[in-house]
Amino acid sequence: MDHLLGLGDKRVVALLGPTNTGKTHAAIERMLGHRTGMIGLPLRLLAQEVYQRVVDRVGEALVALVTGEEKRVPTTARYWVCTVEAMPLDTPVHFLAIDEIQLMEDRVRGHVFTDRLLHARGLMETWFMGSDSAGWLITELVPEVEHERKPRLSQLTHAGASWLTDLPPRSAVVAFSAREVTSLAERLRDRRGGAAVVLGALSPRTRNAQVALFQSGEVPYLVATDAIGMGLNLDVHHVALAGLRKFDGISVRELSAAEVGQIAGRAGRHHTSGSFGSLEEVGPLDPDLVRRIERHDYPRLQRVFWRNHDLDTSSLEALIASLGVRPPHKKLVRVREAGDEEALHTLSRQAEVRRRAVGPERVALLWDVCRIPDFRKTLTGDHTDLLRVIYASLCDTGRISADFADRRLSRLDRADGGVDALTTRIAFVRTWATLAHRRAWFDDPRHWQERARAVEERLSDALHEELTRRFVERRIRRGWTPRIEAGKVIADGREVGGLVGLRLVAPGLVGEEALAVRAAASELLADRVEAIAGCADEELSVGTDAHLRWRGEIVGTLRAGDHPLTPGVALLADALPAEQADRIRERLEWWVRSELDHLLAPLRDPAVLALTPAAGAVFARLVDHLGVMRKWAHADVVGELSRRDWDALRVAGVLEHKGLLWLRPLHTRAWSRFRPALARAFWGRLPELPTDGGPARVDVGEGADAALWEKLGYVVHGGWATRLDKLSGRRR
Repeated sequence: MDHLLGLGDKRVVALLGPTNTGKTHAAIERMLGHRTGMIGLPLRLLAQEVYQRVVDRVGEALVALVTGEEKRVPTTARYWVCTVEAMPLDTPVHFLAIDEIQLMEDRVRGHVFTDRLLHARGLMETWFMGSDSAGWLITELVPEVEHERKPRLSQLTHAGASWLTDLPPRSAVVAFSAREVTSLAERLRDRRGGAAVVLGALSPRTRNAQVALFQSGEVPYLVATDAIGMGLNLDVHHVALAGLRKFDGISVRELSAAEVGQIAGRAGRHHTSGSFGSLEEVGPLDPDLVRRIERHDYPRLQRVFWRNHDLDTSSLEALIASLGVRPPHKKLVRVREAGDEEALHTLSRQAEVRRRAVGPERVALLWDVCRIPDFRKTLTGDHTDLLRVIYASLCDTGRISADFADRRLSRLDRADGGVDALTTRIAFVRTWATLAHRRAWFDDPRHWQERARAVEERLSDALHEELTRRFVERRIRRGWTPRIEAGKVIADGREVGGLVGLRLVAPGLVGEEALAVRAAASELLADRVEAIAGCADEELSVGTDAHLRWRGEIVGTLRAGDHPLTPGVALLADALPAEQADRIRERLEWWVRSELDHLLAPLRDPAVLALTPAAGAVFARLVDHLGVMRKWAHADVVGELSRRDWDALRVAGVLEHKGLLWLRPLHTRAWSRFRPALARAFWGRLPELPTDGGPARVDVGEGADAALWEKLGYVVHGGWATRLDKLSGRRR
């Protein structure tokens, strides 16, 4: 293996161990013991935190901060704090470190960490920090490595499952989508006074302001995505998991034991012990998983993702071919879902791009443009359109037009809207901040860097205010005794609470007042349980938001099962006795199974049962994707079909529309609510639809993400999404 920074005979160390062992701190101390150094970190937020720690030690003049969208590089810089992707590896340093090296296993970013393991070296010393699970594979790939291990500084113990309202103060609740995070934060606001919110999409400014609410004790809870698992230092005593599945950028999958341990390990700090558990609606954790987390004993990595380091930009075809080179080691797996490669393949199919991408310089420029990140993680059409416009401008004029940049940033410089609107704008601004640091691409790069930073700060402040307004309740009432009247909770002659579905709503009440209302409402909740458990099928429904409703009120939600057509059910309820919760869950599960059994009856048609193995494989793949898929993405099975197979599939209800195959039995008016609900439960965040059914057409505007709308059963064209059952389709 070649070493990008030279001197491969110098010391290479794998410093491994569980969370809260001080690995990152040790690396910082070691770096400062060298004349020059560089550390690569997995998150921009963590890089900001470490940068400040190093600045506090040696002064701002000696420290550079380099992330995708922010570069502070004083001319006298000796120490470089970076995100792993943004490390300037052509800068020689005596000490180099990479944190969270086990992320080599990540399907989206793993190839970058693997590349650093194989090629990045300090002139005198190199450290790789991370989980014990990566140890043996590091030795396999870097035989000269020395191993050191650090034990955890505090004890981590399992505390079982808890209701959200029973969590102790200083708890962090971890969910795996922005929608889940906001839902949990709202529940904590209504019942326990509020929560700080940390999402991966937050800017450092917003994240720090939210964490300050939690650290100061102004709110007793934190609700976050798994971004907090990557070394962010928080005073958390207990971590509660609100789920065990996540969308990893490619698909929804189960968390590995090591990932759960990484998150749970945020509980406890330094020598203060911590605990972990789950929410009751998730259920108890598997005993073997608990044992592994408490003992920090995780399965070792079996494979890591890789991409060719030596790219050939002599031509567009050569670049694509060099990206497809096979790995040199059996434990390396070539990455296939990288966003920059997807952008390259998309743009390379456009005639105007191919016309310009001639010669090594133009091809290298195209690859640089494709590597501009889409911080919304969707690779939507408008992102690739942005890349196309930028590439054309750079080829034709050598610069990005100031008028174009001004229009784009001016459009984003608005502080109105809710959390989703503000986070989306911040994501767009981050892309422009990244562009602004490509100095050769602008006539006045410093101006655009400051402009992007100013817009992000304004949006960040507005987002912090909106998060605080939504999720922190500061009003406290005293001196009253609640009672039940006409199905409502009354105090001082006015309504102070009641039930919505299976949840108590008591706006503005915290502490003892909220507990008093909750106690008064217990008889209402018991009556509601009886009514739902014995209700008629007609009283239950599902919305396109995946929520299950009783008489129009939300009582549960579909959650991902092993297959999109076998969802589970999670109750959305306040604390219920286990027996009552089981009764309602069984009633909802039975209703879901019954409805799906009825809707899936066409899949048991004799024409389906008579399909050949080749046709049956395509039909099964369609069912796995809820009845819609792109032909090219499944060429392994589509390419095996004969004309006779196509005829049989047509009889079974398979149609084609502009490269899409879709299954008519899973795209009917009867499916218009259930299908989007199943898709949302299995694949996570998708575009919103009216909860009472998917409309025939939706105005989605230019640049809508066609792939996401297809999961909901729509095809996008000309700014409109049309439900597939409204298309005639082309029969083979």
